[in-house]
Amino acid sequence: MDARSTASQSDRAVILLRELLLDGSCPAGTRLTELGLAPRLGVSRTPVRHALARLAHEGLLEELPRGGYRVRAFTVDEIWSAIELRGILEGSAARLAAERLTDATALAPLRRLLIELDHRLPRSLTDFVAYVQINDRFHREMWTLSGNRMLVATIEQVVRLPFAAPGALVFGDAEVAEARWTADLAQSQHQAIVEAIERREGARAEALAREHALIAWKNLQRALTNKALFARMPGAALVRVPFAV
Repeated sequence: MDARSTASQSDRAVILLRELLLDGSCPAGTRLTELGLAPRLGVSRTPVRHALARLAHEGLLEELPRGGYRVRAFTVDEIWSAIELRGILEGSAARLAAERLTDATALAPLRRLLIELDHRLPRSLTDFVAYVQINDRFHREMWTLSGNRMLVATIEQVVRLPFAAPGALVFGDAEVAEARWTADLAQSQHQAIVEAIERREGARAEALAREHALIAWKNLQRALTNKALFARMPGAALVRVPFAV
């Protein structure tokens, strides 16, 4: 197997294993080994070894002293810390984007995504799924405009933790109105961030991006009041929540 094929298999193993963790197939506390995962992921032990190390680096697994890994459990306080950190990092990205902007045409991709988001403001839960996907592209474009690859890589690591991603939003069938309200709020903040970047207002862009990250926290707080809704959120199986019901 050549290096390119090995890398491809490793990337596939990372993606598949991350999905198993976030969808609850491997609950918190589960011990994972190369030997046990290889047939489950459909790859050899070398890609599995890479995947385990990668997800331990991301914070989803913890390495055991006697070998192997264990699926990590998160407290609500730890999730809040991850969301807070995302806000700090995205704020830095927005500030750098504003300070380093030399040509307003560089904002064209962000403006196109704003238009796409306007057209996808949810009138149904199906619309909301499409909105979340475009929203993810918007955030990644903003990170890229910072011009700092290490910052982008750090943000990408943080948003892989449960509930920390910009699109970590889940609504039930009876919550279309709330989904629309959340999307409207997010969109107004998106527009304000782009305007601040265009005006080279670094401090304002940073403050807006930090505030924007709080949407994820408010969504988590809402989900914590509904056990069934919370269970549908990616990564819920990794979070220890003492539900009263």
